[in-house]
Amino acid sequence: MPTRNGRALPKALIAWSSGKDSAWALHEARAAGEYGIVGALTTVTDSFGRVSMHGVREELLMAQLDAAGLPAVVVRIPYPCPNEVYEQEMAKAVGDAKARVVTHIIFGDLYLEDIRAYREKNLAGSGITPVFPLWLKPTARLARDMIDGGVEAHLAVVDLKKLPAAFAGRRFDARLIGALPAGSDPCGENGEFHTFVSAGPMLAYKIPILVGETVLRDGFAFADLVPG
Repeated sequence: MPTRNGRALPKALIAWSSGKDSAWALHEARAAGEYGIVGALTTVTDSFGRVSMHGVREELLMAQLDAAGLPAVVVRIPYPCPNEVYEQEMAKAVGDAKARVVTHIIFGDLYLEDIRAYREKNLAGSGITPVFPLWLKPTARLARDMIDGGVEAHLAVVDLKKLPAAFAGRRFDARLIGALPAGSDPCGENGEFHTFVSAGPMLAYKIPILVGETVLRDGFAFADLVPG
């Protein structure tokens, strides 16, 4: 049981996408010391063996969570996945967490009200409270804090309606932020891009990766990140 000053801390899961926002939320939550984080809740598209939306190989996800010192709590979904199936599988995971006396789930959301409301609605009545440690932090400053804080990440996927395919696979750094088209969020909160974190203060060691080929599918460009 996680403790602080001899007192048991509430148990929490971190909603884990493999990207920078969930990784930084973990960093902030650990620094605050209000919860004992006992696992990382991640959705994996079973048909591909990859993190949903991010397209990151499950092998890299597991390496990342080993470096973070977190047990994986994997929710497996099909492709395509109807929303009702997604919600059923997530409800099972929440029920399992409740049985393990988990009382909170930590999310890396930044400012999208509809996403926060959706999470709060799905957890309502479950006995598990959502926590948003990064909520409403200015994203330009947050992006700088992540980079200055030692986060190393690559863009695993970009939305082709918002960014050219050439951005897929690029490192998340000051040069990338400066190259984003006008109106883009520097943290990609509007869906411009998703990332994979290979190093940072939330990881005990760096995960070596290589950037493979870029695949275009369903209006997105996925950079195939492979173990280095």
